[in-house]
Amino acid sequence: MSDPYTAPSTATAVHGATHAKLPAAKHPLDPLTPDEIVAVSLGVRRYTAANTEIKAIRFITTYLLPPPKRAVLAFLSIPLNPGEKPEPPTEVVRKAEVDFFDVVTGDAYNTVISLKDGQWEVDTLEKLPEGVQPQISVEELLLCEKIIREDKRVQQLAAEVGIQPEQLHADGWAIGYDARFDKKKRIQQALLFARFGRHENLYAHPLDFVPVVDSIAQKVIHIDFPANYKSKAAPGTLFTKHGLDVELSTSTAAPPSLTEDALAASGRTRIPPPREAWDFLPDLILQKPGAENFKFRDDVKPLHVVQPEGVSFKMDGHVLEWQKWKMHIAFHHREGIALSTITYNDDGNVRPIFYRLSLSEMVVPYGAPEHPHPRKHAFDTGEYGMGTMANELALGCDCLGQIHYLPGAYVAHDGSAIVIKNVICIHEEDAGLLWKHTDFRTGGRSHAVRSRRLVVSMICTLANYEYIWNYYFYQDGNIEIETRLTGILQVYAKQDNEPTPFGTTLAPGINAHYHQHIFSFRVDPMVDGLHNTVVETDVVPLPDAPTGSAANYAGNAFLTQSRPIARACEGPRDVSHATDRRWSIVNPKTTHVYSGKPGGYTITGLRGAAVPLFTRPDGLVARRAPFATRPLWVVRDVETDKGGRMWPAGKYVPQTRETPADSLAAWAQGDESLEEQDILVFLTTGITHIPRPEDWPVMPVEHVRLLFRPTNFFKSNPSMDVPGANDPRSVPAFSGNDAGACCAH
Repeated sequence: MSDPYTAPSTATAVHGATHAKLPAAKHPLDPLTPDEIVAVSLGVRRYTAANTEIKAIRFITTYLLPPPKRAVLAFLSIPLNPGEKPEPPTEVVRKAEVDFFDVVTGDAYNTVISLKDGQWEVDTLEKLPEGVQPQISVEELLLCEKIIREDKRVQQLAAEVGIQPEQLHADGWAIGYDARFDKKKRIQQALLFARFGRHENLYAHPLDFVPVVDSIAQKVIHIDFPANYKSKAAPGTLFTKHGLDVELSTSTAAPPSLTEDALAASGRTRIPPPREAWDFLPDLILQKPGAENFKFRDDVKPLHVVQPEGVSFKMDGHVLEWQKWKMHIAFHHREGIALSTITYNDDGNVRPIFYRLSLSEMVVPYGAPEHPHPRKHAFDTGEYGMGTMANELALGCDCLGQIHYLPGAYVAHDGSAIVIKNVICIHEEDAGLLWKHTDFRTGGRSHAVRSRRLVVSMICTLANYEYIWNYYFYQDGNIEIETRLTGILQVYAKQDNEPTPFGTTLAPGINAHYHQHIFSFRVDPMVDGLHNTVVETDVVPLPDAPTGSAANYAGNAFLTQSRPIARACEGPRDVSHATDRRWSIVNPKTTHVYSGKPGGYTITGLRGAAVPLFTRPDGLVARRAPFATRPLWVVRDVETDKGGRMWPAGKYVPQTRETPADSLAAWAQGDESLEEQDILVFLTTGITHIPRPEDWPVMPVEHVRLLFRPTNFFKSNPSMDVPGANDPRSVPAFSGNDAGACCAH
């Protein structure tokens, strides 16, 4: 879920363009600048005022509409196929795509606008179909808390368990799926908590009811009471007696009374929020009763990252060069980090590897069946935008060493630009040994080479939860995606001695439901060019050769069996533990000089990083997020005037009830060829989180890793030219220790 509390406080609003005519971007994939966002807003306003009946606009998203791949590759002089010359450069028109609401009617619109002669001019304006909802904005999430605090019924229900309006806090969530509500309404569910001090951990005090709010009408329209196991009603029952769970009228009369008697009529009892403090800020921890027995560790000595001669990478705007790597790095309001045009200089031959690499979607389904908990399956990327939830990073704690930061910007409701400074962190770090060998026959002469990696990272706070996104580039050609998960568990109030078969009791009155975090990474490959194939490889015992046979006397023989994923309908793939299955993205036009096999990048670690979706195949989550049902998907990319195939759960995710037609499951159908084509690979990774008491009050990081490893791509080990390890600042920890010699000797 998204963070309505921290994002605005770490961002700056830009309200007016600083110049009338904006210069062209240095790179065709550079994100819109704050000035451009403001200028785009002005262009949309001018057009709608002159050509439509729209009187007032609420902007939701404004972002760069990337130019076609071939135009970008021509601009960068990258050939489409190995051995060919690059295509001649063509005009690259800078375009933006905008989603907005008509504030008066509540209708949603999409527009494409182009920069022409220094002015932004609208190309197309499309009214979105009824019920299609653009991304939920940070401002709408903030508004959710204001709405519930001002609602009389919410105030009364809170007062019945001892909570005053000013103590109420709400995490706004997308409604998920609830067929009772008109899909035309723009609604959120408000997960409620109390706070008894300004900075204390509010998640320690969950409330026992869930209002539903209309963001356009700005009012509470329903209130849900989840069943508990003391209830006479079965899980999933909707409590509709005495005004419960009934849409509020537009009358100004007092709302119906929701008393303990009304709740008792349905067999449910109120649960007061737990009062015990579970804080994470050091000053509050030391103020807690019993803190005299608590002390922070005093045996942690300083550890510094020192680069006395500076960093080894260079930046030119958004373009980074580090040793043999070169890439474009951009902030995206939805994906967070978007890495593009990734190349490797192989002894003077600049070889393209990935056109684009990013997080494309995720879903977090919770496993409690009692209503309304099944609505909790947040699509944090598609419903809220990972970029808009990003932190402003702090030097010395979020990032260590010598750091270069990039900013990010997204649009506010009024068309101004919200700027997050220091949103992307770029630095180098030691990654252990890269390779080593000792020749024991020559007196132990050895050589050790330490691995250094380039890190591109972002941290996003989504209400209670943090995601840390790390993209690593290594000196041996490896690329790794690491997701770290931390923050505070999403919790719900529970009765004393209430059984919790779908969760873990973390503390008195606090239940954390079982849930999953499932991520979809979009890989747009261009391994030695745009025409790639994905090859699936299984490791199998020698077929038809039992132990004792002439072909396999000892029973030890095994080999690999490989096959291309040839057609769209074959694109969804499953892991196989029995055959240690792996996949490679290859260019059949590039053959290794010795192995004779096509060069490419093998996807490793997916078998360990993938998790099965534990919701039912015909359930709500699988219907809305079918991407989560398979670990790997291969589809053709099809570029249109609004970009390529980007979003596996559809472009517009909030309040969907089925998978949209323009989504991953639909793309992976038919007999369309996938061999030597412009393809996309979607990788599904994640964890199943069975909460532990050790995850409370703040969860130590959990890791999910995915690795791309060159295979038959380089002639030999590409890191043989990395200098040997020899750090003169490394010293014995204690006097009397012998200090061995380093590197070759």
